[in-house]
Amino acid sequence: MRTVRRMLMTAALAGAGLLGVAGPAAADTATPSPSASTEAAPTEAGTSFRTATAIRPGQPATADASTGDYLYWVLPVDAGQRATVTATVTLPATARHGAATWQLDVYDGLRRRQPCKHGAPTKAAAQGAGSVELTCTLRTVRAWAEPWANDPLPGSYYVRLTVVDLPQEDLGLPVHAKVEAGTADQGGAQAVDGTLAAPLVPGAGSATPQSDGATPSPRPAAMAEPDGGWSSGWWSDRWLWTAAGGLLAALGGIAGYSVTRGSGRPSRVPPGA
Repeated sequence: MRTVRRMLMTAALAGAGLLGVAGPAAADTATPSPSASTEAAPTEAGTSFRTATAIRPGQPATADASTGDYLYWVLPVDAGQRATVTATVTLPATARHGAATWQLDVYDGLRRRQPCKHGAPTKAAAQGAGSVELTCTLRTVRAWAEPWANDPLPGSYYVRLTVVDLPQEDLGLPVHAKVEAGTADQGGAQAVDGTLAAPLVPGAGSATPQSDGATPSPRPAAMAEPDGGWSSGWWSDRWLWTAAGGLLAALGGIAGYSVTRGSGRPSRVPPGA
């Protein structure tokens, strides 16, 4: 029994060590973006998908526009991440003629509108309100999905901000918009088998012919990558959980065999039989 207790204690310590390594990887904490703090924050927004202003997770972006304009930004979101987009619209100080409803939409690299899992992407601002705040938390981005599924996939994500309902007299009034997006790593619990051949980013599926010796044109701003590049998709902390489970099962089997095996010859069997 002393041997069994020693083996079980070793198994528990080994499992705790492996799970302790895997635990922080699954934490729902925002991914820091070192480059976002060093790059200048964008002060303009695009007016379509093609002219969307590129931003990075954790990097605030601002824009001055007119009520009724469509404002577009784009950012990279990798597999295993959950993105949360917040937008604050500072409304004009001049007297308005009624309430205004603002809406925040997020589209993936295929320009499919992605539903918000949490948050308030549509909100009405009262006639005398000074600002309105919108938020949208997407589902966790998957490394691979069936062709018929609408699952969010790694690549570029477009943020669109606009007003959808207001009095006709208030169109064209100046507004100030601030948008910021953050990503949180969801860990191996959200990992899937299989990966895309390439992230869904603009221009990934089209080739531009160039003459011999021509210098490749710079990549569009919308094709920015996450810090450290796109993940390969094959590694996740599920490997650590699998290894810990296998080790605990093996040691448990050895301990069970030692208990059931006993000390050898039963006492009721006479010597020499």
